[in-house]
Amino acid sequence: MNPFFLLTVAVAISMLVIPLAWRLAPRLGLVDMPDPRKVHSLPVPRVGGWGITIGSLVPLALALTLDPLMQSFIIATVTLFLFGIWDDARQINHWFKFAGQFIAVGVIVYYGDLYVARLPFFEGEVLSAAVGKPFTMVAMVGMINAMNHSDGLDGLAGGETMLSLIAIAILGYSVSDTLLVGVALATIGGILGFLRFNSHPARVFMGDGGSQVLGLTLGFLAVYLTQRAGSAMSAALPLLLFGVPVADILAVLYQRVTGGMNWFRATRNHAHHRLLDLGFSHYETVVIIYSLHAALVVTALLLRYALDSIVAGVFAMAIAALYAALFVAERRHWQLGARGGRFSRLGAFIARLNLERTLRAATLLLIAVLIPAFTLLAALRVARVPPDFGLVAAALGAGLLIEMVLRRAAGPALLRAASYVTALFSAYLLIHFPVAQTTADRQLAMGAIIVLAAAIGLHIRVTTEDRFRTTPTDFLIVFGLLTLMVLGLINVGSRDTVDLVIYATVLLYGSEVLIGQASRRRMVLWASTLVTLLVLALRALG
Repeated sequence: MNPFFLLTVAVAISMLVIPLAWRLAPRLGLVDMPDPRKVHSLPVPRVGGWGITIGSLVPLALALTLDPLMQSFIIATVTLFLFGIWDDARQINHWFKFAGQFIAVGVIVYYGDLYVARLPFFEGEVLSAAVGKPFTMVAMVGMINAMNHSDGLDGLAGGETMLSLIAIAILGYSVSDTLLVGVALATIGGILGFLRFNSHPARVFMGDGGSQVLGLTLGFLAVYLTQRAGSAMSAALPLLLFGVPVADILAVLYQRVTGGMNWFRATRNHAHHRLLDLGFSHYETVVIIYSLHAALVVTALLLRYALDSIVAGVFAMAIAALYAALFVAERRHWQLGARGGRFSRLGAFIARLNLERTLRAATLLLIAVLIPAFTLLAALRVARVPPDFGLVAAALGAGLLIEMVLRRAAGPALLRAASYVTALFSAYLLIHFPVAQTTADRQLAMGAIIVLAAAIGLHIRVTTEDRFRTTPTDFLIVFGLLTLMVLGLINVGSRDTVDLVIYATVLLYGSEVLIGQASRRRMVLWASTLVTLLVLALRALG
């Protein structure tokens, strides 16, 4: 099973699981109530971790070889997820939380036999198992708590993790390691499904059941990357890959210790809280942290074979600059944040000409024509459809038909999952299984995608509904695209991957635009999605 399939299935499962868990949240006590330390003012279900965990584990269990290491990772993830749900529902004592974390990590270290034997700055020195295994447990528990404490704003922990995982997937690709790429992409898929419900203002929080699992996954991948898959890379690389969450938890602990506070009691002195207090909006705060973390992640890719001292020095300078800026701004009582008007010159020009309604209708028509045409032609013009794609297509197509019969309408939840999978499958098949595709064919497909992207961008720009506002998630998408485009320039063999992601991203945004329309207009997307899924199923299974 290919890694792209892992990503696709993870997104679909995550988006289907979260609405189901949402309904159970009040009965299980999984609702986050407002308090003075938090930034939300209404109760929010803590079930996002269900989508992240189940969405990533199911495809991994089906696709990867279940050797002792993968078995240990799955067992550890499920164990920590259950402890996280317990904490979300009952607010358990921190010692019980630590117990769950050490049990989960212990499975990976002792049953999976994965531990740190090579430390930064000690080139040639190898830690014995008696020292390396306890050290690894403490380090991984620290990573779990770093991600747990970074989950303070909508989309923050998920976005930081996703940025780190994009880099890890690229590093795994560079050393041709299936486990690194597979686990990273499956987890990215689970996060993408979750972020659909977590953009500010969030309708769902990930809870400890999600943030701790993300910390465990990052810790597991970091140890595996530096100790096995990429042993030639700098052992200090995790400092850059996980820079902001690690620095934030260390800074908070320092403040608690020096201030005589309880080490384990949550406080409002994280970097994101301090940025909010300086006058930045929720959106601006998340994007600022994303930007710094993205810079560190890109630096990790560039310095992956550099000396440990260089990697650690770059990390130290970046984090020192961040906290020095916060300290100066707080001491001088600066009030920063957004200033200026809401609309760009283009927006003001369009408003003056009173073209909003005409442009909305025209761009919506273009989107409604191009997406069905692209996905259906892709399904018809490929050389073959893999059986696993056909099975998923058949299941989703049957689900759409059943829902339509029972509800007499295309519900947005299943339609969203089905249209997303259809877009991803169509893009993948068109790139990897073309029928004697010429350069002209490829240019025509890219031209259609560029026209579609322009129509989507213009439609979103002239639409006033809140559901089409840009969010920090869009920052993550742009970062991922730019990273892949740079990879494509460096490695010509990566062009297929770059084109694939561009196709898929534009199709996903277009599908989201159509899903946001009235029920009658959604029927266009429903019909084209159903037909495309049936074509894929028949071609794969026929």
